[in-house]
Amino acid sequence: MKAIIITTPGTPSVLQLQERPMPQVGPNEVRIQVEAAGVNRPDVAQRMGRYPAPAGAPQDIPGLEVAGVIETCGVSVTHWKPGDRVCALVAGGGYAEYVAVDAGHCLPIPRGFSAVEAAGLPETVFTVWHNVFQRGGLQAGETLLVHGGSSGIGITAIQLAKAFGAKVFTTVGSETKGQACLELGADRFVNYKTEDFEATLATTGIDVILDMVGGDYFDKNLNVLRPDGRLVYINAMQGNQVNLNIMKMMLKRITITGSTLRARETAFKTALAAEVLQKVWPVLESGAFKPMVFASFPFSQAVQAHELMESSKHIGKIILVAEQGLPL
Repeated sequence: MKAIIITTPGTPSVLQLQERPMPQVGPNEVRIQVEAAGVNRPDVAQRMGRYPAPAGAPQDIPGLEVAGVIETCGVSVTHWKPGDRVCALVAGGGYAEYVAVDAGHCLPIPRGFSAVEAAGLPETVFTVWHNVFQRGGLQAGETLLVHGGSSGIGITAIQLAKAFGAKVFTTVGSETKGQACLELGADRFVNYKTEDFEATLATTGIDVILDMVGGDYFDKNLNVLRPDGRLVYINAMQGNQVNLNIMKMMLKRITITGSTLRARETAFKTALAAEVLQKVWPVLESGAFKPMVFASFPFSQAVQAHELMESSKHIGKIILVAEQGLPL
């Protein structure tokens, strides 16, 4: 098969189209013929040598989410069959014509969604459901603050939080991105280039914050959270090291948590997929969720896709689309 390979850690130019062996299928796995694959920040980090794939996943083929057609099922797989159209969360290897994945990490492509739209769901939906709703415990009537509201994670968090009855605030880097977030259901945006979100939201009272920024946002987050608020981290793009005022945390009874998804055990991802299917898929299929594909590129233009991701000019998802008969 053909795949996009990280030839050496570095800039987007290190991505090359090469031949690789077809992935083998374990007893509990399926092999998917990939129609489309989502591009995510962890792919960029992996390409730069900062986020290696977990053991057992392809080390030089990025890609954490795909959509396509099941081509082969392992001998122990009973709930899927060849020809089924699915999207799936993978630990790596998504930028390829075929990928093998545990059968429990696949979900049916939601009714009304194309493969390109569905390819942008697993990584973001799984991440948001686990961190905002499971770890953050967001409830109807509460207020969520999403940093980076125009990102793939951001647009997902905004829409799911609204669908489950929460009020949503977000930070963005431009008025255009802010307006896009309002159109998706956000109640208010703060342009962090012209406003300080702490000052703007000082009296708002936030119950849950989803943060992928880190750095000096940490103390500001503590200040805008209500008593018993929850601060959830999924990244720290501006720095991992922070100073914690323990007394402030104690007086406000703030819970500070966070997670990564990629290296979690198979059983955890399977259970998460089952809950997402039960609780989130009906929202997607009801029309209350709008898939936001900002741009799609053929697999052979993975370099350009990563350049766009790094530019942060996008609103929503960036998707790679499989090409028939890719030349080497």
